[in-house]
Amino acid sequence: MATSKLMRAIRVSEFGAPSVLKLCTDLPVPSPGQKQVLIRVHVCGVNPVETYIRSGSYPRKPSFPYTPGSDVSGMVEAVGEGVHLLQAGDRVFTTGTVTGGYAEYTVASEDTVHKLPDSLDYKQGAAIGIPYFTAYRALVHKAHAKAGETVLIHGASGGVGIAACQIARAYGLKVLGTAGTSEGMKLVLSNGAHLAFNHREQDYLDKIKDATSGQGVNVIIEMLSNVNLSNDLQLLDFGGRVIIVGSRGSIEINPRDTMMKETSIIGMSLYNATKKEETSQCAAALFAGMEAGWLKPAIGPQYTLDKVAQAHEDIINSPGASGKMILIM
Repeated sequence: MATSKLMRAIRVSEFGAPSVLKLCTDLPVPSPGQKQVLIRVHVCGVNPVETYIRSGSYPRKPSFPYTPGSDVSGMVEAVGEGVHLLQAGDRVFTTGTVTGGYAEYTVASEDTVHKLPDSLDYKQGAAIGIPYFTAYRALVHKAHAKAGETVLIHGASGGVGIAACQIARAYGLKVLGTAGTSEGMKLVLSNGAHLAFNHREQDYLDKIKDATSGQGVNVIIEMLSNVNLSNDLQLLDFGGRVIIVGSRGSIEINPRDTMMKETSIIGMSLYNATKKEETSQCAAALFAGMEAGWLKPAIGPQYTLDKVAQAHEDIINSPGASGKMILIM
C-alpha cells in the first residue's frame, strides 16, 4: 500500500480567483475504502465547471479544503474491499473522484472508474470523462437526436464540442460546428463536422441558415447560452431543440420565438444523470466508440500541476478553445 507516502496535490481553502489554487507537496496519499480504488494519476482533465466551483458561483459548494478535478487517467495502485472488476496495474480513466483529481494519487468510487483501452494514451484518457458523458447525454438523452437530423454544435472546438462532433457524426447526423479561430475550425472539421463556421464573423448565422437551405437545424448543443440563446432560437427548424450545456450569465430572449416553430429549450447538468441506468448506457456507447475508433479525444493546451492557476485563467479567457485542456502530473 502507498499510504505512508506523500504526494503533491492542489488544495483550495477559500472561494476566489485562480490564485486560491495552492500546490501542496506533502499531503498523505489517501487510502481506498469499501468499493473504492486508489489511482496513480498520470493526467487530469481541466473542465470549465471546476472554475465555477472554485469561484464560488456554482450551486454545489464543496467543503474546504478540497482538491478539484474529476477526470483522471492513470494506473490502479490499490483497491479497497468489495472491488472485483479492477486490480492493481489496470490502466483506467474516471468520470468522478472522491478525493480530487488535481493530485498525484486519487481515490475514486469503483462505479466511476473505467478501463482505458490500449488504443488510447493517458492524455486521451483524461479527456473522456465530463466531455464525452456530457456530449452523449445532451445529444441522446436530452435532444433525442436521430440519424438524418442536422445538429449545430455552438462552440465545437473545446472538449465537449469535439466529443459532440464525433458522437453526432458516428450516429448519422449532419454536423455543423462553430469555433472562434481558424485553428479551431480546422480541428472541428477533422473531428466529424461536415461544415465549420467562425462565430466571430458578423454574418456567420446567415451562413448557417444557408447551409440548411433556409430550413434551420433540428438540434443545437449550446456551450455559451448567455451569448447565443436568442440567436439559437432563430436558427431552429420546426420542433427543434436547444440543449443548454454551458452558460456564464443571463440573457434576454423573446418567448414568442419558441411558439411559431414549437421549439424547446432544454437545460442539462451531467450531475443529474441517474447513476446506474443512464451512466451505464453512456459508458457502453462510448466504449463502442473506442473500439470502433471514432472516439479519439483531441488534446489541446497542456499544463504541469504548478501552472494550474494559469490553466483556470486560460480555459475561461482564451480567444478560442482548441481541444481538451489537461494537467500532466
